[in-house]
Amino acid sequence: MPSDEIEFQCEEQMEKAVEYLRGELRALRTGRASPALVEHIKVNVESYGSTMEIRELAGISVPEGNQLLIKPFDPTIIRDIERAIQASGIGITPMSDGKVIRLPVPPLSGERRQQLLAQVRKLGEAQKVAIRNARRDANRQIDSEEKAKTMAEDDAERCKEAVQKLTKKFEDQIDAMVAAKAREIEEG
Repeated sequence: MPSDEIEFQCEEQMEKAVEYLRGELRALRTGRASPALVEHIKVNVESYGSTMEIRELAGISVPEGNQLLIKPFDPTIIRDIERAIQASGIGITPMSDGKVIRLPVPPLSGERRQQLLAQVRKLGEAQKVAIRNARRDANRQIDSEEKAKTMAEDDAERCKEAVQKLTKKFEDQIDAMVAAKAREIEEG
């Protein structure tokens, strides 16, 4: 396998790790109301006979800084959405008037902030491990190519340096994302 292809595969795996972290951080509650908090919650809609995400079933808005408003496109499924929110474990009790669901997002306690900060750091570290695994896999591929004499020693060294630069770049991105989310939690 050519060195540029090894680098490309490695970079692709690292980008996936960063994207995964971005999605996970978006769903963490920080004391502010955000549609990302509920949009990916799966709802089992019995009348449709399928499971769908809330964002596919309703409009989600933030009328006030500490409240979410969920307006189902089909008012008959409002109970299904309420059940899904209660079962999701986000810790917010939905309030319904038959047409819309209101979710009051309470401010975070100091203890809950510390739990969230620990969770954010843990998520960041897990994705750094994924990036290091991608580096390890790429380095193994380079070594096997070099051993099989399909890659020159100089090319192998250059490729390993490029993989290390990618590793540093993506680890720095993860550190920045974790730091930004930590600031958001502390301020929220």
